[in-house]
Amino acid sequence: MTANVIKSTQAKLAWEQVFAPAIEKASSAMSAWTHGEVTLALDEVREAAVEDVALTLDLTDDLSTLVMLAVGGDLGGQLILTFDRPNACRLIESLLSRPVDSDAAWGDLEISALQETGNILGSAYLNAMTALTGRRFWPSPPLVTEDYAMSVVEQAVMSQAMTEDRVLLCRTRFSRLGQRVEWNLIFVPSPELLELLRDTAATL
Repeated sequence: MTANVIKSTQAKLAWEQVFAPAIEKASSAMSAWTHGEVTLALDEVREAAVEDVALTLDLTDDLSTLVMLAVGGDLGGQLILTFDRPNACRLIESLLSRPVDSDAAWGDLEISALQETGNILGSAYLNAMTALTGRRFWPSPPLVTEDYAMSVVEQAVMSQAMTEDRVLLCRTRFSRLGQRVEWNLIFVPSPELLELLRDTAATL
């Protein structure tokens, strides 16, 4: 094994140790919120070239449902929960215990269910980050929208791209009733938060 491969493997393991507690906390919170239906697992943490972001995250130019939260605190960043509309409707149905027409516009209750999902997920995730780094983070009020996930995420990483040739991407795998579903939780730290996380990873 070459020195570069060893260094890359060590960096990957360190990044996983940074994000694993956040994913574990978020998974426990989501499981409680959905009565055991939904769980999360860490899929991948990697640094990628800016131009490869969409490919790395398997994002398409299809319209997606997005729940977006800014990272509160003095460093910043974004959490973006994405899913296609059918999966969003299935989640809403399970939370409201009634059918949801995937072709109809959502009302206040449907949107509120998605907002609360984002709030619960984001709070658990960032509480774990706070415990790990000693710096306090919290989620902004969630914004629910329908947009093109590829464009939204590419725009989100531009703040990193201004100071970095490569950006840090953390992707989370979701399962519902034991089956993988096409949801993604994407964490995009600000350049300042990225530097803090790098320093934290170096100590693990």
